[in-house]
Amino acid sequence: MQAFRIVVIGAGQTGTPLLQQLLDAPFVQLLGVADLDLNQPGIALARARGVPVTTRFMELVDAAVDIIIDVTGSLQVRESLRSKMVETGNTHTLIMHEAIALLMICLLYTSPSPRDK
Repeated sequence: MQAFRIVVIGAGQTGTPLLQQLLDAPFVQLLGVADLDLNQPGIALARARGVPVTTRFMELVDAAVDIIIDVTGSLQVRESLRSKMVETGNTHTLIMHEAIALLMICLLYTSPSPRDK
């Protein structure tokens, strides 16, 4: 199976646990992480694993990316990403909304229900 090529935008409270999971997944190639604050814990985690980091998220956006995970909560970021996809004719890259990322994190860190034991 070819690795999913992923970019994460937002490396704070929401992005960091997700980054940890992505970095540990053998089927993920993390192409870059962006955040306006390079002191965020997710940035340190990415750097420690040799993943490129930047404050300019649009530098990470191109057709080689399979999934862009946006956990910024910023409407402006989301609209900029959508506009870039339209302008470049990129129909390959999927932009994953932060609500989906939050759902995934909750599923990862929630204990199994008693019926599952």
